[in-house]
Amino acid sequence: MTQPSLLTDIADGIMTITFNRPERGNAWNPDIAGRYFAALEQAATSPEVRAIIVTGAGKAFCSGGDGAKLDEIADSGDVRPTSNRPYWFPLQVGKPVIGAINGAAVGVGLQIALYTDVRIASDKARFSTFFAKLGLVAEMGLGWMLPRLIGAARAADLLFSARMVGAEEALAMGMINQIVPHESLLDEARAYATRLIETSSPWSMRKMKEQLYADLNSTVQQAYERAVNMADESVLRPDFRNGLKALAEKRSPEFEPLDPALGYIDLDLPKG
Repeated sequence: MTQPSLLTDIADGIMTITFNRPERGNAWNPDIAGRYFAALEQAATSPEVRAIIVTGAGKAFCSGGDGAKLDEIADSGDVRPTSNRPYWFPLQVGKPVIGAINGAAVGVGLQIALYTDVRIASDKARFSTFFAKLGLVAEMGLGWMLPRLIGAARAADLLFSARMVGAEEALAMGMINQIVPHESLLDEARAYATRLIETSSPWSMRKMKEQLYADLNSTVQQAYERAVNMADESVLRPDFRNGLKALAEKRSPEFEPLDPALGYIDLDLPKG
């Protein structure tokens, strides 16, 4: 039987999402997109899931758009996503999304990688915007996210030149958080996710994620006022008392799972 284009697994509070078209470099098409956003929807509201890891099978994370789909777009002139979710949907998921970048992340694959919250890369990971080589533009919000991560000048270089960037340069730019040996990538990503699960309040992470992405479009005064209001809310919650008690008793805190009603974050971000 043909393997599905995307695999999911839930274990120990972690949903691992794996792009599963290794023979095509996990090239992006409507099927894999639909499955990806559906998996994120499941993770957002499942009490079983406290953290999400996104990775690719085989040598690539995601090598870009599927060739057949690109030919179809060239014929139709319609580049609009077929999914009912925007490509920045991972930013709206109220749980940490960790990119485990195992290989090439190119074009749309780079977009998908950058829309994770924390990026741990294999020493074999490579990155390219690629769009200029196809006569295209910075698609699906990449022109919004990339300069916020690495600055406008570096973003201009990567967009204009479409050159391939290795893991070391990507780390120096601030595109990724960490480089690990290729063979231990998933182990390191799971260890990081486990630390979050064992030590951090799901509610706190959800609210801080909301702060991070809302503050990117805010003045300092707006960000400050948002923080004050959120802080007033947080000190009245049981997580605060649980955290204080755990600190006094020198043990790990025991926080409740995120309420499914808080699974999504309402963000006013550009759609492309």
